[in-house]
Amino acid sequence: MNNSVTNTARLLWAGLRALLVLTLVTGVVYPLAITGVGQGLFSHQANGSEVKAEGKVVGSSLIGQAYNLPLKKGQETPQADLKWFQGRPQNGLGTNTVNTQYSLILSGATNRSGDNADLIKWVKEAKAAVVKDNSVTGYTVRPSDVPADAVTSSGSGLDPDISPEYARLQIHRVAQENGLSVARVTKLVDAHTEGRTLGFMGEPRVNVLELNVALKEAAQG
Repeated sequence: MNNSVTNTARLLWAGLRALLVLTLVTGVVYPLAITGVGQGLFSHQANGSEVKAEGKVVGSSLIGQAYNLPLKKGQETPQADLKWFQGRPQNGLGTNTVNTQYSLILSGATNRSGDNADLIKWVKEAKAAVVKDNSVTGYTVRPSDVPADAVTSSGSGLDPDISPEYARLQIHRVAQENGLSVARVTKLVDAHTEGRTLGFMGEPRVNVLELNVALKEAAQG
């Protein structure tokens, strides 16, 4: 009987020691080590890839946000603020405590098939709006000029980037709205156009938030 109690106590103590050691290693040492490596070698990415303007965090380069005018009385859908470059159609963006321009209410695509009547209607309406908004004096946008990313959301609905084609399509409108030359805005777009990752992964892209931060600085300068 005494041997049985002794063996049980020994096993319980061994199990408790293993639990304490594993808790210390996996719950304290490992997280601290990974956090230290992340902050030391990849501090920008580890802190959320923050984008700053005028000393304040205005968002993350990894998450898209909306650039809309304040809702007017009776309005349900805000109008785009045309002085800014616009991103892809977005799902679930409003406000949160970090950035009052958007909130992560949901992340996902429409889950509608390519021949869905609602989706076709949305795409046609979006294309008409892109053509109308970006056709300014001396520059007319044709429906065939509108790239796919201008009228469709990404799989997450939170894509922070647009294609260089969509960015260039907006140049004349943005220049006119901000009192800048087309050449100046074109240089901003070119400076913020990134190629494929490692030269072969993904597509060329323009980060809308970073481009708009540069645009604001140019407009104020």
